[in-house]
Amino acid sequence: MIIQFNTDKTIEGKERYEVYFTTKIMHELKRFQNEISRIEAHISDENGKKEGVNAIRCLLEARIEGKKPISVVDQGDTIELAISGSTAKLKAVLETIIGKSKNR
Repeated sequence: MIIQFNTDKTIEGKERYEVYFTTKIMHELKRFQNEISRIEAHISDENGKKEGVNAIRCLLEARIEGKKPISVVDQGDTIELAISGSTAKLKAVLETIIGKSKNR
């Protein structure tokens, strides 16, 4: 499973975030590593340099072997909250999709 990490120009410390969150996403979705070829994480600050509530947006797109890509979005006050929320959503969707296909 490959994880591609993308940020917009307003997110500072991309390298530090990339290593930490790539590891976190890999750990959370480890049980799906054989079914997922790639995950793309897109992190952006919806307010740019201005302050705001739930301004950080995380979109995760998963490429599942033999299926159409799926994506989830979550927003939070911090990058950590946005990524944790979108990872939890993606995990739930993957459990539904992969669980259904294994039960057939």
